[in-house]
Order: sequence, then structure tokens, then C-alpha cells
Amino acid sequence: MSTGPGIPEPARRIRARHTAHTVTVYQAYAPALGVPAARDGRFPTAWKRGRMTWIKPSFLWMMYRCGWGTKDSQETVLAVEIDRAGFDWALGHACLSHYDAEEHADRTAWQWQLKTSPARVQWDPERDLHLSALPHRSLQLGLAGEAARRYADEWTVAISDVTPLAHEIHGLVRSGRTEEAAALLPEEDPYPAPGGTPGLSRVS
Repeated sequence: MSTGPGIPEPARRIRARHTAHTVTVYQAYAPALGVPAARDGRFPTAWKRGRMTWIKPSFLWMMYRCGWGTKDSQETVLAVEIDRAGFDWALGHACLSHYDAEEHADRTAWQWQLKTSPARVQWDPERDLHLSALPHRSLQLGLAGEAARRYADEWTVAISDVTPLAHEIHGLVRSGRTEEAAALLPEEDPYPAPGGTPGLSRVS
């Protein structure tokens, strides 16, 4: 998505489907976990709350990661609508997943922050319909500890299985019908990230 005619995308920006109260993020799981999650609208007890989980506001980045829902143990693509206040809390308590001399006093300070933060921010190249890298980057947000538990049990508002949509868009792309494919993509608008979001302090 562009910011308008002739206006380039900033190097980093959170782009997401969002309302005044929620943000939609994407994950992909094996059917044994993804199907009951979508059916019940919440993550089952089998979802491991003690592990780090990565959420992605970008639909196409999720498609790149899961191969349009064809990779092993990623066959069920979920759209997870979460509480916006929770999403902002995670961003405000996050650390960059890599050391950045312009953001951290030194490597030791970064390592301490990485160890103690419940969330991690990673900026990865956004993808186009062919899953090729674009020059601007989109957010991946890793949640661990308190953040992972709150994501699963407090922040989640609704869970939908969007695997059929992923397969439909992929089929259109493969047949060269890219305009039709693009029309089916979830609308993702610039998200007003809270101040202090890692990696955005030097980016307009």
C-alpha cells in the first residue's frame, strides 16, 4: 500500500487492519490447533503460553512466511483480532530483536533489555503479491511471558480462519489475475504506533 500518489512509503511503518478498538494480526498453525482456535474464537489449552509467539499485522508478510498456507504445520491461517490497548502495551514494552547502536547505549544494555522485555520488535521487508521483498519494512511482534499469556487469554477478541482467502488470492496470482487478487487483500492502513515503539524513533 502506498501513502498516496507520488508519496513513497517510509522505511518502517506499522500497516494493519484496525478499528478504534482492535487490531488484526495474522498467524499460521497446524490444523489441530488452528481449526479449534477459529471455531471457538479463542486459543485452546494446547496453545503453549510459555513460548514466544510472533504476530504479523501484514497479511502478505504472513503469506510469505507460511507459503500461502502450504508449509508444514502452517496450513491454517488465522486472522486474530486483538484489543488495541493490548497491542499498544506490547509495543510500549518491547525491545528490538537485534542490536542497534543508535537505539541502545551498548550491546550489554540491549542484551539486558532483550532478556527482560516481554515483547520484541522486528522489522522485515514488506512483500508484494508475488512475495518479493519491497524496499520498506513491516512489523513482526514477538510476544513472550506476560505478553504471550495476555495475548491468548485477555487481548484476543475474535479469531477467523482465513485459509480459504489465502488460497483464493494465491490461485489468482498464479493465473496472472493480479488485479483481482489485489482487490481481495485485507485493507491495511498506517497504524499510529505509540511513542517509543522500537525502531521508529529515527523514521518519519
